[in-house]
Amino acid sequence: MYTIKEVAKRLDVSEHTLRFWDKSGFFPFVNRDKNNVRNFSDSDLNWVYIVKCLRSAGADNKAIKRYIDLCIIGDSTIEERYEIIKSTRVKAEEQMKELLIQMEVLEKKEQYYENMIANKENDKCNPMNLRNNFDAFLKTSMANK
Repeated sequence: MYTIKEVAKRLDVSEHTLRFWDKSGFFPFVNRDKNNVRNFSDSDLNWVYIVKCLRSAGADNKAIKRYIDLCIIGDSTIEERYEIIKSTRVKAEEQMKELLIQMEVLEKKEQYYENMIANKENDKCNPMNLRNNFDAFLKTSMANK
């Protein structure tokens, strides 16, 4: 049996999140001791892992709760559970596409900074430098009038 603190550490989820998920009904079989402290079994860790996976992939709490409820009902719900997993996978793929775009931007910025460092250049794209250059331009223009 594992305490909430041990589960949090083991699966890299905050204790607060685990408590919230438990209150949301995501862990229907977690037992409590005489002091009302949650005790997670190895089987419960599997529930935590699938909930974490579904949340990370973009499933909302309502879909996760529905998935959990369907699991409890049993095999007659396999098709509906399949649809929940399938739609969550589609969300994850969309997130992955967005992350790939972000990675591309970060790689270009990294190369840009590496080049500036290697060539000891100033940052021509920094909005503060552009603003300072524009302010200097305005001062020069106003002084010439």
